Amino acid sequence: MSTLLWYWHYRLKSRRGLNARSTRGDIEGVLLKDAEGGHACLQAWPELGDPSLQKCLADLAGPRRWPIVRRALRCLEMDGAARSIPDALFEDLEVPLSHATLASCDATMLDQAVAAGFTTIKLKCGRDFPHERKFLAVASSKHPALKWRLDFNENGDAAELTEWLTSLSVEERTRIDFIEDPCPFSDAKWRELFLKTRVPLAVDREAAPHRADAQFTVIKPAIDEPWLLAEAAQEFGQRVVVTSYMDHPLGQSFAAWEAGRLALQFPGLVGLCGLQTHHLFEPDAFTEALGPWTPEFHPAPGKGLGFDDLLGKLPWKRLS
Repeated sequence: MSTLLWYWHYRLKSRRGLNARSTRGDIEGVLLKDAEGGHACLQAWPELGDPSLQKCLADLAGPRRWPIVRRALRCLEMDGAARSIPDALFEDLEVPLSHATLASCDATMLDQAVAAGFTTIKLKCGRDFPHERKFLAVASSKHPALKWRLDFNENGDAAELTEWLTSLSVEERTRIDFIEDPCPFSDAKWRELFLKTRVPLAVDREAAPHRADAQFTVIKPAIDEPWLLAEAAQEFGQRVVVTSYMDHPLGQSFAAWEAGRLALQFPGLVGLCGLQTHHLFEPDAFTEALGPWTPEFHPAPGKGLGFDDLLGKLPWKRLS
């Protein structure tokens, strides 16, 4: 791959903070382009442990040691190769369905998700747990068929979660598909939480090949090596959930492509994913290219990861 790179700085506007560790409304990132025609997205979340965007760009021009940078380079390579052949990248690739991501206790957005056909809701938790419990109780009563995935971004309290979960009826607990990153990963603490509640746990931020005390592994292709984590998950009898990085639609498309490849390579391993997150941001031409917010992923028109016309019109700058 050529070392010549260009970038375009973008800004996504969310209506509210997107997780318990971030209150930002404006999310910054860059799209990348190389001489072979490949494109990629690079969007850092320093609140979640990433280096800053500035450090990522410096690393991209230098040693390229950060995983998020290396994964962007992988996307460049894959997209460039795919744009050089006539067959569409997503042709004959079955992308898994997605849950609906709610960044907060938004009853209106919940109703929109149900109307769009989503059967599972991923709720970002950890800001105000009593309020979130109340929202869940009301929402579950109104939509009893829904499944729930509760993501605490390691901002929860294991003891409080144990007390709450054990107070629920068996039926209520079965509506919770899993709790993601309830607190910082600890073999003993997570094992105890699961044994006491029997509610599955999903590891995300600290996903690694040796995280046996989780029932789900969350893979984010923007920062993770999917094959490595999928092989370990299969060995431990875990299920895999592939999600976007709540990033640009181009990055979202890369995650969807990786999810489809994993589902093909590891039959039965990849379940319902989290690949539909463009609704979390104010619409623009790129989000519109992905179509409506539904459980099904709809690739953008064009070669490779798509967006040909939009990418061709961007004012790219040379990365020095």
